[in-house]
Amino acid sequence: MTDSIMSKAATMEIPINSNGDTGSLPEDDSLEQAAKIQWSLDEKDLQQVMVSGPNLNETSIVSGGYGGTAEGIIPTSSIKGPGIRYNPTMLGTRRVLPLGQGPNMHQSLSSPAVTADEVNRGVAVEKFDIVKKWGINTYKCTKQMISERFGRGSRTVDLELEAQIDVLRDTKRKYENILRLARALTNHFYSMVQTQRALGDTFSDLSQKSPELQTISSYECVCDVQDEFGYNAETQKLLCKNGETLLGAINFFVSSINTLVNKTMEDTLMTVKMYENARLEFDAYRADLEELNMGPRDAVTLTRIDTAQQQFQIHKDKYERLRSDVTIKLKFLEENKVKVMHKQLLLFHNAISAYFAGNQQQLEQTLKQFNVKLKPPGADKPSWLEEQ
Repeated sequence: MTDSIMSKAATMEIPINSNGDTGSLPEDDSLEQAAKIQWSLDEKDLQQVMVSGPNLNETSIVSGGYGGTAEGIIPTSSIKGPGIRYNPTMLGTRRVLPLGQGPNMHQSLSSPAVTADEVNRGVAVEKFDIVKKWGINTYKCTKQMISERFGRGSRTVDLELEAQIDVLRDTKRKYENILRLARALTNHFYSMVQTQRALGDTFSDLSQKSPELQTISSYECVCDVQDEFGYNAETQKLLCKNGETLLGAINFFVSSINTLVNKTMEDTLMTVKMYENARLEFDAYRADLEELNMGPRDAVTLTRIDTAQQQFQIHKDKYERLRSDVTIKLKFLEENKVKVMHKQLLLFHNAISAYFAGNQQQLEQTLKQFNVKLKPPGADKPSWLEEQ
């Protein structure tokens, strides 16, 4: 009885459908027990077999029914054709592919190169567009400039604003002349102060090292030349000290005028230059739009007119914005110029008057009034590390 059951189990077929699931088996307890004895498969192995199916290269095809002999078994190794093997990537009806495999493998591997090419192409196209726009804009502006020079083209004029700009440029030239002369005065006065210091040192040296210089005049009056050297040395040192105080006031005056001319006025003139360039571009695109409006009205021309209208509006907004900026800066510059020059001219006048009047206290009081701090002697001299 046991041999018969084992023979039936050996020749048993396991039907497999298209999904890899096994068909229903007969409800025979004896066959189920024989199957467990023959394969000794656990539940996990049985599930893998049911999912992927048996490998035809490792099993046999039974030609007989239950109870047949071994002679009716044909080895499958002699049958040619694709074999079925266990695939761990097949989980039921869901297919999991490793990274880089499958029909999109070539596309995924080549995507970085394609992306880099697209980026480079995009950068090249963007640069070409920038150069193209710059060339067109330069051509239009040059054409407008030449037309204005030869009197063939019209230009937008703001008489009040241009008059203020001309006044600013003229004022800047005059202030530059004041700055140049003030610097020259500083250099000459500095040389005089240095000469006075050297002369005072010489007088002081002679008053200490020449005690024998005592002469008697023809009127038998004793003149102590040594004391006279000392008096002159003190006088020159006092003049040198007052001169250094005056130099501090003049340097402060020069520094303030330099800031007003080369920073404040220059910044306003830079905005004026941007305004003039915007005015030229505005007139260039305005002339281009007028020329297109005077031509025929076909489909191509209408498209060009729409584009020219958009460019004209863009440059018009830019021109009006910069004109407003120039107007505001000119107003603030005028107010700032009045305040700065009033303070600096008052400082210059009081310092010069006090110095040449010999009023040392008034000179020092003037510097305190305008918060002018004197540099200590040797402050401009570089340190030992800087010299090295």
